[in-house]
Amino acid sequence: MNFPENARKLFSAFTLAFILIFTTACGASTTQSISSIATNQPAEYGQLARGNSAQGQNFGDWVIKTSQGLIKDVYVRDNNKLGVVISPKVLPDDVKTLAKSLTQGFRHNFPDRDLTVFVYAPDKQLILTAHYDTQSKQIEYQQPS
Repeated sequence: MNFPENARKLFSAFTLAFILIFTTACGASTTQSISSIATNQPAEYGQLARGNSAQGQNFGDWVIKTSQGLIKDVYVRDNNKLGVVISPKVLPDDVKTLAKSLTQGFRHNFPDRDLTVFVYAPDKQLILTAHYDTQSKQIEYQQPS
C-alpha cells in the first residue's frame, strides 16, 4: 500500500474514534436485520435486529452512520454487549484502537455497567474482544485462541 492510502485509513480510524468518544447516539431509529454474529455461529443461523432495546437500536444505527464505512454491521444486546463487523478498510494494526474507541463511546451511552465489545473480521470471525470493568475503569483485550 502507498502512503496516501495508509494516511487516509488512519485518518478515518481517528475520526471515528473522535466521533465515538465525544458524541452521543440520538435520533430516530429504523429496524434492520443482520446475520447472527453474536455467538460465532454460521451466517445461516438467522437474522437478528441491530439492537434489542430502543436505546441499543439507536446506538447501533448511530455507529453505522458515523463509522464512515469502517464498520459494516453492528448489534447491541442487553445494553452491555456491542458487536461490530469491520470492513476491509480497517488495517490489522488499527483494530485495537477502534475497539477502544467503540468501548469508550459505548460506555458514554451506557454508563455504570460492565461492557463487552466484540470485533469481527469482514468474514464474521471474531478477532478481538474488549471487556470494560466499571470498578477498575480498565479495558481488557482478548483475542480468540
